[in-house]
Amino acid sequence: MVPIFPVVKLLVGIAILYWGAEWLIRGSAGIARGFGVKPLVVGLTVVAYGTSAPELAVATKTALEHAQPIALGTVIGSCAANISLILGLTALIAPPTVDGRIIRREVPVLVGSAIAVPILFRDGVLSRVEGALLVICAVIFTIATLTVSARIAPDDLDADDVEAAARSGEAELAGASIGGKAHARSSPTMSALMSALGLVLLLAGSYLFVEGGRKIGESVGMSERMLGLTVIAIGTALPELIGSLVAASRGHSALAVGSVIGSNLLNVFLVLGVTACLQPIRLGERMHLVDLVGLVVITLLGVVVLRGSRKITRLEGALLVAAYVAFIVCAALL
Repeated sequence: MVPIFPVVKLLVGIAILYWGAEWLIRGSAGIARGFGVKPLVVGLTVVAYGTSAPELAVATKTALEHAQPIALGTVIGSCAANISLILGLTALIAPPTVDGRIIRREVPVLVGSAIAVPILFRDGVLSRVEGALLVICAVIFTIATLTVSARIAPDDLDADDVEAAARSGEAELAGASIGGKAHARSSPTMSALMSALGLVLLLAGSYLFVEGGRKIGESVGMSERMLGLTVIAIGTALPELIGSLVAASRGHSALAVGSVIGSNLLNVFLVLGVTACLQPIRLGERMHLVDLVGLVVITLLGVVVLRGSRKITRLEGALLVAAYVAFIVCAALL
């Protein structure tokens, strides 16, 4: 039987991680706005990185504690959940429309990031140098994204989507509202305090979340690898999952597509890179090749679904959800 206290720890940790990321995003956006940074730029930087903060907090904590299977499992499991579970459930509720510009720009980078993971672990370890290269990729991708966004005219942004993004907490377009009219302007001091509090909450939430998850895993005989791939990965992906489902239920499911791609890219480049810089990540005996290969297969399946400027059908959404279930089953059995 699963003890109650670790479950409470896990749930409280998830809630604290969510609010920590939310306050960090709002505070940082307020600071950026105080320096005259445009709302769209805030959305593509502060908010986009803020949504990856829970994964970063959990992965760095577990890696520093030499629990590499949890750290790597969190990144791989979160990426798999983003593409197959989140995008699939969103399509089942309200089939999202795929923007052809995303296919041309971000999807090739997404495929490259997924393939890079097993290549980097070919010798069984992700070194600090390789981690630094991933962080550099995150910086280059951000600069390239901002350069492209600077060419987008304000008229190209759908006002309804911006408003829906603010309500659902989605990364890129939500930043436009957070940095603009969606929230009352706060003083730079209050924004700085909110950012600092957000960081503290992320640290506290990651501690409770990981400790609760570990105890639950021990009580049911779950390995650290499977714990990272399932419980912790889904827990850190909950903000994106909730935001995507809310957006879909309100008729703005297209927001989930950009959110999923951006989240996966930052999980690989930023989260995995920073974690490896702090502590080289080793696969270990319990980390199987199926996890790395499964990430590539799910990513390629997502790319097939995202092809062209079209809607993702409910049938394809069901296929994505089934792929996630198959990934977890294979990871547990093989």
